[in-house]
Amino acid sequence: MATRAVITLPVAIKAGEPFEVRATVAHAMETGYRSGDDGARLPRDLVRRFECRLDGELVFAADLFAAISANPYLSFWLRADKPAELSFSWRGDNGFSHEETRRLNVA
Repeated sequence: MATRAVITLPVAIKAGEPFEVRATVAHAMETGYRSGDDGARLPRDLVRRFECRLDGELVFAADLFAAISANPYLSFWLRADKPAELSFSWRGDNGFSHEETRRLNVA
C-alpha cells in the first residue's frame, strides 16, 4: 500500500516573515492495546518520529506516541530568507518510513 502525505505551504513566501507549515501522513497508528475480531491483540504500528529540514538543517521535530490519532497532523511556523528545499520524514514501527520534499518560493 502506498503511503500518502499531504503538505500545505503558502504559494508565495516573503523573505524573513513567518509562514505556517501543515503536514499529515496516512497511517493507522495502531497502539497494540486493541483486540481484533478474533480476540487477538493487533500488533503495535506507530509513527514514532517526524522531522522537517530546511536545506538539510533540522528546523522542527516531534516524537509521537500511542496517544496520537491515526493520520497524525502537525502544524508549525517557519521563517526563510531565500528559496530553499524543505524535506519531511516520518519514521515508525515495523520499518515504516516516508519522505517528501517541497521547494519554497521565497521572494
